[in-house]
Amino acid sequence: MIRGSIVAIVSPMHEDGSLDFDSYRKLVDWHVEQGTAAIAVVGTTGESPTVDMQEHATLIRVAVEHAAGRMPIIAGAGGNSTREAIELSEYARKAGAHASLQVVPYYNKPTQEGIYRHFRTVAETVDLPMILYNVPGRTVADMRNETVLRLAEVPGIVGLKDATGDIPRGSDLLARLPADFAVYSGNDDSALALMAMGAQGVISVTANLAPGPMARMCRCALEGNWPEALALNRRLLPLHLDLFVEANPIPVKWALAQMGRIPPGIRLPLTPLSPERHAIVRAALERSGVIT
Repeated sequence: MIRGSIVAIVSPMHEDGSLDFDSYRKLVDWHVEQGTAAIAVVGTTGESPTVDMQEHATLIRVAVEHAAGRMPIIAGAGGNSTREAIELSEYARKAGAHASLQVVPYYNKPTQEGIYRHFRTVAETVDLPMILYNVPGRTVADMRNETVLRLAEVPGIVGLKDATGDIPRGSDLLARLPADFAVYSGNDDSALALMAMGAQGVISVTANLAPGPMARMCRCALEGNWPEALALNRRLLPLHLDLFVEANPIPVKWALAQMGRIPPGIRLPLTPLSPERHAIVRAALERSGVIT
């Protein structure tokens, strides 16, 4: 079971939108050095909707190869087509990923039974541990707690990224799940609260910019050092909040470019951070101690 700060890593791009694998590899090295627990690639923050299948597979392969066993790689491999999710998951398995991250199917609005059968089919077809990903703010379809509990009984389904932002709902779910099923916060601003209730960590956007402090915050929380965890969380709160002044990953990619870690590229329909919001994100970087 992975515990701690898992970065939902960006997919660096040149200004023309082509993938920048040199910067990508350097980010992997940085996260290893900073104590990040694992890297989740080609998810929401990795712009999965705008990379094609070949690019998607290559981003998984490059991360696995460059990490070279230094940390687990979780491969974003979900989709609103069960066949496509199987194809990507099988590629992730062959590439050597530690697990797949499977988003609730979006746009086609499946029922709870459809969500259950989708994930069960992928798990039964591909021999790779699966982490479910519930983010109703993006998918419209919302996987209910009862469906998660059913899926927790399926062999190979080992965890959940809970991006509902609903703390009481998360608390109820954590109280009912088996101990060997890992829950990760999908929202940085609710990560500490969910860990207090038994979650194993966070799949984090903030960790793209402050990997060391996020890793320490999670480690302190999981070890029960709440004064230090709270202090670190207060320091990081400006990032938790202001990295969403526009749709993720627009602000975090702009911030990484300002730090000199990636080029400023992003793919349509996402556009660069609006100039009037530059000061907001820059202030968050300064207040959190990421830049001076």
